[in-house]
Amino acid sequence: MSGGFLGRLFGRDEQGSASGRLVVPSVPTSEDLLASLDRVAEMVSDGAVPGPVASRVRRIDRVVRDTIPRLSRLGAGSPRAYTVMATATNYLPEAIGGYLRLPRHFADNRPVDNGKSSLMVLVDQLDLLAATMDQVFDAVCREDADALVAHGRFLAEKFGSASNGGSLDVGGPAGSAPLSPPAIPSPPSSPEDGPAGPQRLQPPSGSGAA
Repeated sequence: MSGGFLGRLFGRDEQGSASGRLVVPSVPTSEDLLASLDRVAEMVSDGAVPGPVASRVRRIDRVVRDTIPRLSRLGAGSPRAYTVMATATNYLPEAIGGYLRLPRHFADNRPVDNGKSSLMVLVDQLDLLAATMDQVFDAVCREDADALVAHGRFLAEKFGSASNGGSLDVGGPAGSAPLSPPAIPSPPSSPEDGPAGPQRLQPPSGSGAA
C-alpha cells in the first residue's frame, strides 16, 4: 500500500516532515473520487487484465459511484465515508497497479502466497473490496429507507391508518361533513319511450307490409 496516501492523509508527507510542520490534507471532493475511478477504468481497459478482474473492477466502480453522492449523509469523520474514499483513491488503484507491474505470465501462473498466484491474490482482494462497498452502500440506503418508514408512521398517526384509507381534510370548514359529489341527471326520455324504456314502432295496418 502506498505510504504517500497515508502520509498525506495524516499530514506526514516528506515536505511536512522536513519542515516539522503538520500538513493537513484536503478531503477529496466527489470530482476527485470520480476522476480516480476513471483512471482505474483506463488501467483495466483494452484487455489489460483478465476478464474476472475486469468484471470485479466494474462492480466495485458501480457501487462506489452510487455511494459518492450519499457520502455527506455518513457524517464527517465517518469510517464508512473514509472507506469509500480510500477505495476509490488508494485501495483499488493500488491493487490493480500491483498486478499490472508484474509480467502477465508470472502474475497469472507463479504461486506467491500459499499456492495462490498473484492473479488469485488480486481476485481475493477485489472480492473483499466489493463486499465491503456493498455493505457501506446498503447501510447508507437503509438510513433513507428507515426515514421513509418513520415518515409513513407519522402520516398514519396524523391522518389515519393506511389500511382503512385514512382521510385528508383539504379545505372544508372545521367540523363540516365531507362534500358529496353532485348527482348526475338522467337523460330526458323521448316520446317513444314508455315506462319500460324505448318501444319498437309497429307499421300501420294496410301499409302493404308483408
